[in-house]
Amino acid sequence: MRSKLGLVRSKRQRGVSLLEVMIAVFVTAIGVLGAAAMQLNALKYTDSSRLSSQASFIVYDVIDRIRANADPVQLDQYDIANIEAVPGSANSVLATDLIDFANAVSALPDGAGSIDVNGSQVSVEVSWSEGRAGGLDAEGNVQRGELAITTNVAVNAVGAAP
Repeated sequence: MRSKLGLVRSKRQRGVSLLEVMIAVFVTAIGVLGAAAMQLNALKYTDSSRLSSQASFIVYDVIDRIRANADPVQLDQYDIANIEAVPGSANSVLATDLIDFANAVSALPDGAGSIDVNGSQVSVEVSWSEGRAGGLDAEGNVQRGELAITTNVAVNAVGAAP
C-alpha cells in the first residue's frame, strides 16, 4: 500500500526479538548471581561471628569456674599448655572444669586452647579455624580466629573466711 507520497509503509514490529530476550536473561542472571554472592558472604560472616561468640562463652565460663573453685594451693593446677594435657577422668572439681573446657574447645573447628596461671593472674586463650569464613593468610594457611583474656583472680588464703 502506497501513501500519498508514494512511499511504502512497513508493518510495525510485534513482540520481541531473540536478541532482546537473551539480553534480558543475561541481566537477570547477573542480578541473581550478585544476590547469591551477597548471601554467601552473609553466611560466612554469620558463621565467623557464631564461632567468636562461642569462644567467648568458653573463655568466660572457665574463668568463672576458676574464680569459684580455686584456692591458692589449687590455682596453679589449672595451668595447662594445651587441651591434650587435660586429665582423662574427673575425680575433682578442678578436673571436671578442665575436662569441660577441653570438650568445649574441641567442639570448635580445629579448636585449641590453653590456660596460663601466673600468681593470681589467669590468661585463657582459645583459637579455631576460620576456614569457612574464607581466607588464607599471606603464607597460604587457613586463617584462625583467636580470643585471649587475662584477668586477676582473687583467691582467699587457705583457712581464711570468704
